[in-house]
Amino acid sequence: MNLKDILAISGEPGLFRFIAQGKNAIIVEHLETKKRSSVYGSAKVSSLEDIAIFTENEDRPLGKVFNLIYEKEKGGPSIDPKSSVNDLKTYFETVLPEYDKNKVYPSDIKKVFQWYNTLQRLNLLIQDEPETSESKSEAETVPSDSKSETEAANAEGKKKKTTSSKTKNK
Repeated sequence: MNLKDILAISGEPGLFRFIAQGKNAIIVEHLETKKRSSVYGSAKVSSLEDIAIFTENEDRPLGKVFNLIYEKEKGGPSIDPKSSVNDLKTYFETVLPEYDKNKVYPSDIKKVFQWYNTLQRLNLLIQDEPETSESKSEAETVPSDSKSETEAANAEGKKKKTTSSKTKNK
């Protein structure tokens, strides 16, 4: 799933989609209300792709945690984020048993479930298609003919540049 353009803005409820970069701000659109607004540099903006959950070994990207919840729920909604703290912790532990209980606070767990449910409700939790080994190997192999054609085109371009610079000097 692509979480790169999905943003969380500190102090603002819900999630936002990045629309454009302005001179002094970014333009975002609220995922649920579709209302557009400007977010200035003083606001703390985080892409969901850059957020990770602390675990005992290495941090787990939020997208991977969403995948675990998605698999557990078979694509359906997760637990209600307004459930009791103990219920949230118990459910989160079934999804990600190795999470660091000292660094991941109940408010963090609540946000994960809120965000997951929002993305699930809006059908934005589309699973990425894993590349097949066949298509991957085809993309990696470049025929030698096309390589030499590219090199020849580059050399031809360099020749044209040098000729044109000589004619300018005369």
